[in-house]
Amino acid sequence: MHDHRRLGRELDLFDTDPLMGAGLPYWLPDGALVRHTLEEYIREAERRAGYRHVYSPVLGKRELYEISGHWDHYGDDMFPPMQLGAEQVLLRPSLCPHHALIYRSRSRSYRELPLRMAELGGMYRSELSGVLGGLTRVRSITLNDAHIFCTLEQAVEEARAALELIGRAYADLGISAFRHRLSLPGEGGKYVADPDLWRRATALLREVLDGSGIPYEAAEGEAAFYGPKIDVQITDPAGREATLSTVQIDFHQPERFDLHYIGADGAKHRPVMVHRSIIGSVERAVAHLIEAHGGAFPPWLSPVQLVVLPVGEEQAGPAHALVERAHGLGLRAEVAGPEQGTLAARIRAARLVPYQAVIGGREADSGLVAPRLRDGRRPDPLPDEELLRRIGDRVAARGTALWEPA
Repeated sequence: MHDHRRLGRELDLFDTDPLMGAGLPYWLPDGALVRHTLEEYIREAERRAGYRHVYSPVLGKRELYEISGHWDHYGDDMFPPMQLGAEQVLLRPSLCPHHALIYRSRSRSYRELPLRMAELGGMYRSELSGVLGGLTRVRSITLNDAHIFCTLEQAVEEARAALELIGRAYADLGISAFRHRLSLPGEGGKYVADPDLWRRATALLREVLDGSGIPYEAAEGEAAFYGPKIDVQITDPAGREATLSTVQIDFHQPERFDLHYIGADGAKHRPVMVHRSIIGSVERAVAHLIEAHGGAFPPWLSPVQLVVLPVGEEQAGPAHALVERAHGLGLRAEVAGPEQGTLAARIRAARLVPYQAVIGGREADSGLVAPRLRDGRRPDPLPDEELLRRIGDRVAARGTALWEPA
């Protein structure tokens, strides 16, 4: 059973230090590389889907979160205010109030809608020490967040497209959803008191799920304070369930922030706000990827994609030349030479790397390399340019496949 906390330390991906504080992990070079690759993948996928990216500050005035409702309904999970002169500022627990302010920073026309605004942004939640663990429950979170401001008629299609984007990302990452949940309010929770809001939003989310043909279960007590949501649930190796991705339809915050657009009739209309997160928090996503793959990441996401193994010192020159060519093609490659042990030991040490290339005397003389795949396959020797082309093709294609037939 794979535990991301143990593997993360064994593979030098991340760690913690008591002087930094509980729930505040730091990322080591290989972990930072996985994270950066994942973040760039998400940004690219969002750009292709018509999203525009923004940056917003991690601090906000208390008044901002009073308007959004976070202070009244979510205050227990927020860090205490900091006094700056006559003002109180807080570490934000969510990005949506900031995006609402960006939307209303100027007049908007119906011709601009849907306006898809995305950000990989930091936020902070005052989690109790007892629930913190590894990367799955942290106090400093980087959220893959987006808010789509659209007309009521566009909301269902935008939410459905977000679900499709989640499905494509899961396929590329080699993970799968355990189940889809329609999260509804429950008894005793701090929810916005607006029955009509809840009814309308819930009906639209059911239409999204039914139209997508996705089986789902309704769960009371799991909604956000301002509205229902679709949660994409995952499980860890111990069978514990968690939410990774979400899609929400929100009537509450457009009302609270007095958002509007100018319609074709020249009048002001209220937009709908669709919240969606493709991979949720980067921290939880990486934790799940570590556990789902046991540290053997898909080729495009692997910290090292190719290890070149010269049999003897005589082959060191060709090995380093191959690595330099790989770097020139944007591949992550390194040499594991005889100084690191026997060939068998070096092969074992690189067992999580997708591709190995062995160069012995015969290969060096003929200009070939002997590839070894992580899954145990050993294709016939081939020219190094052909090996790099094939690896590059698999990396560019995303997904989990290691090799394609010639």
